[in-house]
Amino acid sequence: MSRILVTGGAGYVGSACCRQLQARGHHVEVVDDLSTGHAEAVPRGIALHKISIGEEAALSAVFAAGNFDSVFHFAAKALIPESVTNPAAFFRTNVAWGLSLVEVMRKHRVQNFVFSSTAAVYGTPKTVPIPEDHPKDPVNSYGQSKLMFEDLLRWYASAYGWNVVVFRYFNASGGDAEWGERHEPETHIIPLLLQVASGRRPFFQLYGTDYATPDGSCLRDYVHVLDIAEAHLLALKRMGQPGFVAYNIGTGKSYSVKEICKAAEKTTGLRIAVHEAPRRPGDPAVLCASPIRLMQEFAWHPAHSELHNILEGAWKWEQRQSQGITAKVVNL
Repeated sequence: MSRILVTGGAGYVGSACCRQLQARGHHVEVVDDLSTGHAEAVPRGIALHKISIGEEAALSAVFAAGNFDSVFHFAAKALIPESVTNPAAFFRTNVAWGLSLVEVMRKHRVQNFVFSSTAAVYGTPKTVPIPEDHPKDPVNSYGQSKLMFEDLLRWYASAYGWNVVVFRYFNASGGDAEWGERHEPETHIIPLLLQVASGRRPFFQLYGTDYATPDGSCLRDYVHVLDIAEAHLLALKRMGQPGFVAYNIGTGKSYSVKEICKAAEKTTGLRIAVHEAPRRPGDPAVLCASPIRLMQEFAWHPAHSELHNILEGAWKWEQRQSQGITAKVVNL
């Protein structure tokens, strides 16, 4: 059994990972300032420390008492449109506060680190599916801040003998009747579409129909949050092995926004009103992972990531939300 501190564990992916870690018998504690996460998303039996990763003194006290083996770091600002208009907040939270976290870890001699990164580090891809060694050229400050922190971690692994596993997510998605995603404001395609279907929104805004893609809308790789959580559990096999390694978490298959709209209508059996709008700044035309490295080295496979499964689970969650049932609301 490992003792693991999860930052951002009251969020969408973080809480899913906490549930899986707890189910496998690991001791888990959570640090989350609840600025976007929700306390009720943290599984029962897991201690929640309501502090920011930038609060070094309070964080140090958690480490002093916790005797942790590893840190799983999910806490971040992640809304891409906001990152274009307010980059300062992203560099502060994702880089400066991240530095505070790893320095507290260094003080307490914790050297195993699993980092929640993003496909946004690649920018506009030159090859698809995107391999991990693809050039890094982010088109928004969210991706840039994650890449900067990856670079920092690479130096920590080299200079201090840390073991660092970086996971670059593509589009985290999915849910179930008891848990799902909620953002304020909501920006993710699947919850937005399903909120239209349930009557909580009047229409879905489709940003950009003039991309160099088969139907003119953006292409994205959707991976179920449970498959993301499973990759993090597999990363525990590498703890104690100094070095830096990065893995994509995706399926290797992409769907256009228009295809997702049609699939959502099929899942719900309802017509979803779609209004076309100009492109949003910072949106690459195509993001699709090559998950070969993760599959080969960890025998990982996206067992839950068929599109119909993602949509069916997310629709169960949205139906509860539209009825005012908010148990285990979670956020990325």
